[in-house]
Amino acid sequence: MLTAIVRPPASRLVDCELSFLERRPIDVARAREQHRQYRLALTAAGAKVLELPVLDELADSSFVEDTAIVLDEVAVVAPMGAESRRPETQPMASSLAAYRPVKWLEAPSTLDGGDVLRLGRTLYVGQTPRTNAAAVENLGRVLAPFNYRVVPVEVTRCLHLKSGVARLDDETVLVNPDWVDPSIFGGARALTVDASEQWGANAVRVGKTVIFPASEPRTRARVQDRGYLTAAVDVAEFQKAEAGVTCLSLIFEA
Repeated sequence: MLTAIVRPPASRLVDCELSFLERRPIDVARAREQHRQYRLALTAAGAKVLELPVLDELADSSFVEDTAIVLDEVAVVAPMGAESRRPETQPMASSLAAYRPVKWLEAPSTLDGGDVLRLGRTLYVGQTPRTNAAAVENLGRVLAPFNYRVVPVEVTRCLHLKSGVARLDDETVLVNPDWVDPSIFGGARALTVDASEQWGANAVRVGKTVIFPASEPRTRARVQDRGYLTAAVDVAEFQKAEAGVTCLSLIFEA
């Protein structure tokens, strides 16, 4: 069964980590309602939603995608790139242990799940302030028995790799070419975002549906015109935290 793990936003969401955006006020009550609508969209797309308890003391804890990589055979967790977020990892590892064997990457590796894009048996791993070269090397070693290929990708203009590229299917990516070079993905077809929507590639495939932020209608229409089923959710409060629809869930087949 397609499963989506989520965690509602903390009361301290206003204290989130920021790298590229200036800090703006965040309405936590509104963020919680947006998160509820996001959960409904996941359910409508066919996912069973597992809602974990709020971790009010951890400002970024609703961005669960960053805590782990969940593959068919194994889940991988590592020290996260932002030290303030590292306490999020153990609770997620405990939750994932019901579904997968859990492997740990050790320091000096640092890795955020938002930097990992899977296309078939290849994992593209963004090299960012949150995810380092040691993580690429160690991830490759951990996943070698499962026949995965791990490819580093330079990322310089956005927080995570998946801020600028999304998997539409194993042969197709949606990409902001100003942030991520489409040629990196080899033979994959590259559909580019609308030029006016720099965050358009921050979309997530859930079953047969590609969920977009409501703020990116032109890119959503472009993807829909290619035959994909799409949906949109307002995540404006999370976007103030350099987040979007990808990082709010961990999605896998249970």
